[in-house]
Amino acid sequence: MYLLPCYLACVGKVILQGVLMGVLDKLFGNSGKGAKGKPDFSDVRSGSSSTAPSSPGQGGVAQTRTYTVVAGDSLSKIAKREYGDASKWQRIYDANRDQIKNPDLIHPGQVLSLPREG
Repeated sequence: MYLLPCYLACVGKVILQGVLMGVLDKLFGNSGKGAKGKPDFSDVRSGSSSTAPSSPGQGGVAQTRTYTVVAGDSLSKIAKREYGDASKWQRIYDANRDQIKNPDLIHPGQVLSLPREG
């Protein structure tokens, strides 16, 4: 008589674990019975990647990019488009003083250096 409650408790626990694992398998996509095998990394390529900005001291990569002026551009329009703030036109002017004598007068075809924000 004493063995029957213990047996039922053990069988109940096993059944409950099986039901729980079945629910978890359905939630997380494991088909059980051997699962899906090993993960496939065949499309992974070697190399490195970083979201950190590079500095001139690291590999000699400059902190600027270029922009070619088109008709209708002004330094403030370029600053608004590139930096999201028209008042940052001075940054572009300062980086290009060698070719911009008057900040109100830029010409289509000019290639300007755009310093990275930082």
